[in-house]
Amino acid sequence: MRTRLSVAAAACAMLVGLAASAAAQDAAGCKDHPMFSRMKNFTISDCKSSFDEVEFWVPDGSKMIEGQKTQINYSLVEGSPMPSPLQVRRNYGNAVKSLGGTVVFDEDRHISAKVVTKAGKEVWLRAEVFNDGRDYTLWVVEVEAMAQEVTASDMLDALNKDGFIALYLTFATGKSDIDPASLAVVGQITSLLKGNPGLAVSVEGHTDNVGTPQSNKLLSEQRAKAVMAAVVQGGVAASRLSAVGWGQEKPVADNRTEDGRARNRRVEIVKK
Repeated sequence: MRTRLSVAAAACAMLVGLAASAAAQDAAGCKDHPMFSRMKNFTISDCKSSFDEVEFWVPDGSKMIEGQKTQINYSLVEGSPMPSPLQVRRNYGNAVKSLGGTVVFDEDRHISAKVVTKAGKEVWLRAEVFNDGRDYTLWVVEVEAMAQEVTASDMLDALNKDGFIALYLTFATGKSDIDPASLAVVGQITSLLKGNPGLAVSVEGHTDNVGTPQSNKLLSEQRAKAVMAAVVQGGVAASRLSAVGWGQEKPVADNRTEDGRARNRRVEIVKK
Protein backbone atom coordinates (compact mmCIF):
# COMPACT_ATOMS: atom_id res chain seq x y z
CA MET A 1 0.00 0.00 0.00
CA ARG A 2 2.79 2.36 0.97
CA THR A 3 4.59 1.53 -2.28
CA ARG A 4 1.49 2.31 -4.36
CA LEU A 5 1.08 5.65 -2.59
CA SER A 6 4.72 6.44 -3.22
CA VAL A 7 4.35 5.66 -6.93
CA ALA A 8 1.19 7.78 -7.15
CA ALA A 9 2.87 10.66 -5.37
CA ALA A 10 5.87 10.42 -7.69
CA ALA A 11 3.60 10.42 -10.75
CA CYS A 12 1.73 13.46 -9.44
CA ALA A 13 4.98 15.26 -8.76
CA MET A 14 6.10 14.47 -12.32
CA LEU A 15 2.90 16.00 -13.79
CA VAL A 16 3.28 19.10 -11.63
CA GLY A 17 6.89 19.32 -12.73
CA LEU A 18 5.89 19.08 -16.41
CA ALA A 19 3.28 21.82 -15.98
CA ALA A 20 5.72 24.08 -14.15
CA SER A 21 8.37 23.44 -16.81
CA ALA A 22 5.93 24.34 -19.60
CA ALA A 23 4.80 27.50 -17.82
CA ALA A 24 8.41 28.53 -17.32
CA GLN A 25 8.83 28.63 -21.11
CA ASP A 26 5.83 30.92 -21.67
CA ALA A 27 6.31 34.19 -23.52
CA ALA A 28 6.96 37.09 -21.16
CA GLY A 29 3.82 38.53 -19.61
CA CYS A 30 1.58 35.72 -20.88
CA LYS A 31 -0.59 33.35 -18.86
CA ASP A 32 -3.68 31.19 -19.30
CA HIS A 33 -7.12 32.78 -19.31
CA PRO A 34 -8.70 32.46 -15.83
CA MET A 35 -11.62 30.43 -17.23
CA PHE A 36 -9.69 28.06 -19.52
CA SER A 37 -6.42 26.25 -18.87
CA ARG A 38 -4.06 24.90 -21.51
CA MET A 39 -3.60 21.43 -22.96
CA LYS A 40 -0.89 19.34 -21.31
CA ASN A 41 2.68 19.89 -22.59
CA PHE A 42 1.91 23.21 -24.31
CA THR A 43 3.60 26.57 -23.77
CA ILE A 44 2.37 30.05 -24.64
CA SER A 45 4.28 31.45 -27.60
CA ASP A 46 2.36 34.74 -27.79
CA CYS A 47 -0.65 36.52 -26.28
CA LYS A 48 -2.69 39.67 -26.89
CA SER A 49 -5.47 41.46 -25.09
CA SER A 50 -7.60 44.37 -26.32
CA PHE A 51 -11.13 45.54 -27.02
CA ASP A 52 -11.90 44.07 -30.45
CA GLU A 53 -14.25 41.86 -32.44
CA VAL A 54 -13.58 38.21 -33.31
CA GLU A 55 -15.25 35.94 -35.86
CA PHE A 56 -16.89 32.82 -34.40
CA TRP A 57 -18.22 29.88 -36.39
CA VAL A 58 -21.91 29.09 -35.84
CA PRO A 59 -24.20 26.51 -37.50
CA ASP A 60 -25.39 28.87 -40.25
CA GLY A 61 -22.03 30.52 -41.00
CA SER A 62 -20.18 32.91 -38.73
CA LYS A 63 -20.82 35.94 -36.55
CA MET A 64 -18.65 38.74 -35.18
CA ILE A 65 -18.56 39.06 -31.39
CA GLU A 66 -17.30 42.31 -29.86
CA GLY A 67 -15.84 42.79 -26.41
CA GLN A 68 -12.69 42.38 -24.34
CA LYS A 69 -10.64 39.90 -26.32
CA THR A 70 -7.86 37.62 -25.07
CA GLN A 71 -5.86 35.75 -27.72
CA ILE A 72 -3.37 33.08 -26.63
CA ASN A 73 -1.15 31.08 -29.01
CA TYR A 74 0.01 27.69 -27.70
CA SER A 75 2.85 25.50 -29.00
CA LEU A 76 3.71 21.90 -28.11
CA VAL A 77 6.86 21.31 -26.10
CA GLU A 78 9.41 19.59 -28.35
CA GLY A 79 9.43 15.81 -27.95
CA SER A 80 6.00 15.67 -26.29
CA PRO A 81 3.17 13.44 -27.60
CA MET A 82 1.12 15.38 -30.13
CA PRO A 83 -2.66 15.53 -29.55
CA SER A 84 -5.09 15.29 -32.43
CA PRO A 85 -7.27 18.27 -33.37
CA LEU A 86 -10.20 16.24 -31.99
CA GLN A 87 -8.51 15.98 -28.57
CA VAL A 88 -8.04 19.77 -28.45
CA ARG A 89 -11.66 20.34 -29.44
CA ARG A 90 -12.97 17.84 -26.90
CA ASN A 91 -10.81 19.35 -24.16
CA TYR A 92 -12.27 22.82 -24.59
CA GLY A 93 -15.77 21.54 -25.33
CA ASN A 94 -15.76 19.69 -22.02
CA ALA A 95 -14.37 22.75 -20.23
CA VAL A 96 -17.22 24.86 -21.57
CA LYS A 97 -19.84 22.28 -20.61
CA SER A 98 -18.41 22.04 -17.09
CA LEU A 99 -19.10 25.78 -16.78
CA GLY A 100 -22.69 25.31 -17.95
CA GLY A 101 -21.94 26.63 -21.43
CA THR A 102 -22.93 25.47 -24.91
CA VAL A 103 -20.80 24.34 -27.86
CA VAL A 104 -22.26 26.03 -30.95
CA PHE A 105 -19.79 24.71 -33.55
CA ASP A 106 -17.41 21.72 -33.44
CA GLU A 107 -15.86 20.52 -36.68
CA ASP A 108 -12.49 19.76 -38.28
CA ARG A 109 -9.96 22.11 -36.58
CA HIS A 110 -12.42 24.57 -35.01
CA ILE A 111 -14.66 24.86 -32.01
CA SER A 112 -16.83 27.80 -30.94
CA ALA A 113 -18.73 27.93 -27.65
CA LYS A 114 -20.62 30.30 -25.37
CA VAL A 115 -20.77 30.57 -21.58
CA VAL A 116 -23.00 32.84 -19.50
CA THR A 117 -21.33 33.50 -16.15
CA LYS A 118 -23.13 33.72 -12.80
CA ALA A 119 -22.83 37.49 -13.06
CA GLY A 120 -24.74 37.37 -16.35
CA LYS A 121 -21.78 38.17 -18.59
CA GLU A 122 -21.64 36.41 -21.94
CA VAL A 123 -18.24 34.85 -22.74
CA TRP A 124 -17.37 33.31 -26.11
CA LEU A 125 -14.54 30.85 -26.73
CA ARG A 126 -12.98 29.85 -30.03
CA ALA A 127 -10.13 27.36 -30.50
CA GLU A 128 -8.40 26.59 -33.79
CA VAL A 129 -5.76 23.88 -34.26
CA PHE A 130 -2.78 24.20 -36.62
CA ASN A 131 0.07 21.97 -37.84
CA ASP A 132 -1.80 18.71 -37.14
CA GLY A 133 -1.99 19.51 -33.42
CA ARG A 134 1.43 21.05 -32.73
CA ASP A 135 -0.06 24.51 -32.29
CA TYR A 136 -3.43 25.98 -31.44
CA THR A 137 -4.87 29.41 -30.75
CA LEU A 138 -7.47 30.29 -28.18
CA TRP A 139 -9.70 33.37 -28.42
CA VAL A 140 -11.86 34.38 -25.46
CA VAL A 141 -14.20 37.35 -25.83
CA GLU A 142 -15.99 38.79 -22.81
CA VAL A 143 -18.94 40.57 -24.40
CA GLU A 144 -19.24 44.21 -23.43
CA ALA A 145 -19.59 47.60 -25.03
CA MET A 146 -16.53 49.84 -25.17
CA ALA A 147 -16.99 52.11 -22.17
CA GLN A 148 -17.36 55.78 -23.09
CA GLU A 149 -18.65 58.44 -20.76
CA VAL A 150 -19.25 61.69 -22.60
CA THR A 151 -21.57 64.59 -21.81
CA ALA A 152 -23.22 67.21 -24.00
CA SER A 153 -20.76 69.71 -22.52
CA ASP A 154 -17.79 67.53 -23.58
CA MET A 155 -19.21 67.33 -27.10
CA LEU A 156 -19.71 71.09 -27.33
CA ASP A 157 -16.15 71.74 -26.15
CA ALA A 158 -14.78 69.34 -28.78
CA LEU A 159 -16.92 70.80 -31.56
CA ASN A 160 -15.81 74.34 -30.70
CA LYS A 161 -12.17 73.33 -30.46
CA ASP A 162 -11.75 70.71 -33.20
CA GLY A 163 -14.95 70.89 -35.22
CA PHE A 164 -15.80 67.23 -34.51
CA ILE A 165 -15.90 64.52 -31.88
CA ALA A 166 -15.43 60.75 -32.37
CA LEU A 167 -17.91 58.55 -30.51
CA TYR A 168 -17.49 54.79 -30.08
CA LEU A 169 -21.10 53.72 -30.27
CA THR A 170 -21.90 50.02 -30.59
CA PHE A 171 -24.49 48.39 -32.82
CA ALA A 172 -25.93 44.94 -33.38
CA THR A 173 -23.36 42.86 -35.29
CA GLY A 174 -23.50 43.69 -39.01
CA LYS A 175 -26.62 45.84 -38.49
CA SER A 176 -27.62 49.44 -37.78
CA ASP A 177 -29.58 48.72 -34.58
CA ILE A 178 -28.06 50.85 -31.82
CA ASP A 179 -26.89 48.81 -28.84
CA PRO A 180 -28.82 49.71 -25.66
CA ALA A 181 -25.48 50.42 -23.96
CA SER A 182 -24.91 53.31 -26.41
CA LEU A 183 -28.31 54.95 -26.06
CA ALA A 184 -27.08 57.18 -23.22
CA VAL A 185 -24.46 58.70 -25.54
CA VAL A 186 -27.08 59.23 -28.24
CA GLY A 187 -29.15 60.97 -25.57
CA GLN A 188 -26.25 63.34 -24.93
CA ILE A 189 -26.15 64.23 -28.65
CA THR A 190 -29.83 65.12 -28.37
CA SER A 191 -29.19 67.22 -25.26
CA LEU A 192 -26.31 68.98 -27.02
CA LEU A 193 -28.50 70.06 -29.94
CA LYS A 194 -31.47 71.00 -27.76
CA GLY A 195 -29.23 73.15 -25.59
CA ASN A 196 -27.67 74.89 -28.59
CA PRO A 197 -30.49 75.79 -31.01
CA GLY A 198 -28.16 77.39 -33.57
CA LEU A 199 -25.96 74.30 -33.90
CA ALA A 200 -26.21 71.99 -36.92
CA VAL A 201 -24.16 68.80 -37.30
CA SER A 202 -23.36 65.98 -39.66
CA VAL A 203 -23.48 62.43 -38.28
CA GLU A 204 -20.72 60.47 -40.04
CA GLY A 205 -20.20 56.71 -39.82
CA HIS A 206 -16.82 54.97 -40.20
CA THR A 207 -15.65 51.32 -40.19
CA ASP A 208 -12.42 49.35 -40.17
CA ASN A 209 -11.28 47.54 -43.32
CA VAL A 210 -12.77 44.12 -42.45
CA GLY A 211 -15.22 43.22 -45.22
CA THR A 212 -15.65 44.81 -48.63
CA PRO A 213 -15.45 48.58 -49.20
CA GLN A 214 -18.98 48.55 -50.63
CA SER A 215 -20.58 46.73 -47.68
CA ASN A 216 -18.64 48.85 -45.17
CA LYS A 217 -19.78 52.08 -46.81
CA LEU A 218 -23.41 50.96 -46.80
CA LEU A 219 -23.28 49.78 -43.18
CA SER A 220 -21.64 53.01 -41.98
CA GLU A 221 -24.30 55.06 -43.78
CA GLN A 222 -27.11 53.00 -42.25
CA ARG A 223 -25.63 53.42 -38.78
CA ALA A 224 -25.21 57.17 -39.21
CA LYS A 225 -28.85 57.41 -40.32
CA ALA A 226 -29.93 55.32 -37.30
CA VAL A 227 -28.19 57.76 -34.94
CA MET A 228 -29.72 60.73 -36.75
CA ALA A 229 -33.18 59.15 -36.55
CA ALA A 230 -32.81 58.54 -32.81
CA VAL A 231 -31.82 62.18 -32.23
CA VAL A 232 -34.75 63.42 -34.34
CA GLN A 233 -37.07 61.13 -32.39
CA GLY A 234 -35.73 62.83 -29.25
CA GLY A 235 -37.16 66.15 -30.42
CA VAL A 236 -34.48 67.75 -32.62
CA ALA A 237 -35.50 69.12 -36.04
CA ALA A 238 -34.25 66.90 -38.88
CA SER A 239 -33.18 70.02 -40.81
CA ARG A 240 -30.35 70.51 -38.31
CA LEU A 241 -28.77 67.13 -39.05
CA SER A 242 -27.44 65.16 -42.00
CA ALA A 243 -26.02 61.64 -42.18
CA VAL A 244 -23.21 60.21 -44.28
CA GLY A 245 -21.28 56.93 -44.32
CA TRP A 246 -17.59 56.87 -45.19
CA GLY A 247 -17.01 53.17 -44.62
CA GLN A 248 -13.29 52.42 -44.44
CA GLU A 249 -12.22 55.49 -46.45
CA LYS A 250 -11.05 57.65 -43.54
CA PRO A 251 -9.12 55.56 -40.98
CA VAL A 252 -7.62 57.34 -37.99
CA ALA A 253 -5.45 54.38 -36.93
CA ASP A 254 -3.58 51.42 -38.41
CA ASN A 255 -6.03 48.73 -39.58
CA ARG A 256 -3.24 46.14 -39.29
CA THR A 257 -3.61 46.17 -35.50
CA GLU A 258 -6.61 45.21 -33.37
CA ASP A 259 -6.50 48.46 -31.39
CA GLY A 260 -6.34 50.41 -34.64
CA ARG A 261 -9.40 48.68 -36.06
CA ALA A 262 -11.33 49.39 -32.85
CA ARG A 263 -10.49 53.10 -33.13
CA ASN A 264 -11.59 53.16 -36.76
CA ARG A 265 -15.05 51.80 -35.92
CA ARG A 266 -16.62 55.08 -34.87
CA VAL A 267 -19.35 57.66 -35.42
CA GLU A 268 -18.23 61.26 -35.70
CA ILE A 269 -20.37 64.32 -34.94
CA VAL A 270 -19.09 67.11 -37.23
CA LYS A 271 -19.97 70.74 -36.82
CA LYS A 272 -21.44 72.34 -39.97
